[in-house]
Amino acid sequence: MGKNIVLIGFMGTGKSSVGMKLAERLKLKFVDMDREIEKVCGMSVSDVFRRYGEVRFRSEERLMAGKLAGQTGLVIATGGGVILGDGNLEALQGNGIIINLEAKPEYIFQRVNRKKGTRPLLKKNVTVEDIKEMLQHRQPLYQQAEIIIDTNDKGVDEVVEEIISFLRVRGELSGRQEAGE
Repeated sequence: MGKNIVLIGFMGTGKSSVGMKLAERLKLKFVDMDREIEKVCGMSVSDVFRRYGEVRFRSEERLMAGKLAGQTGLVIATGGGVILGDGNLEALQGNGIIINLEAKPEYIFQRVNRKKGTRPLLKKNVTVEDIKEMLQHRQPLYQQAEIIIDTNDKGVDEVVEEIISFLRVRGELSGRQEAGE
C-alpha cells in the first residue's frame, strides 16, 4: 500500500488502539504522532504543553505532519487537535487516506476520564458539555475525512474490519493485505 492511512478524530475515539491493530493486520508501520513528538522533544505531550504552551506543541505537530506526509505505507494515529493546525490536514491528505473516528461526547468523557493526566487539553473537572463544545468547534474539520466511523459501541477489531472493508472497496489493498498475510 503506497498511501498512508491517517486516523483523525477527537481524543478518546480509539485512534491509537485501532491504528496499532490496523497496522498489524495490514503489515504496515504504525506511527503515533504524539509519541513521535515526545521522542523529538524528549518529554511528554503534557510536559510540552505545561512548559512551552499549546503554540509550541502545535508547531511540533505541524513539523511532524509534514515529515510523516513525506513517507509511505504508514498507519498514522494523529493527535485529536491535528486538524486545528494550518496545513496539517492538507499535508496528510497529500499522501494519505483520511479516516475520522468519532464517538458521542458521553463515551469520550468516560474514555478520557480514565487518562486525564495524559490529556493536556482537559481540565481536571472536564464535563461532557466541555467536550461537546470542543467537538462542535472541530466538527467541520473532522468532516473533511474520506470516511467517518462511529466507534461508540464497537470494539477495536470491529472498527479495524470496517476500515479494511472501506479500503478493499476503494481498491487500496495489495493482494497480500487482502489475504491478511
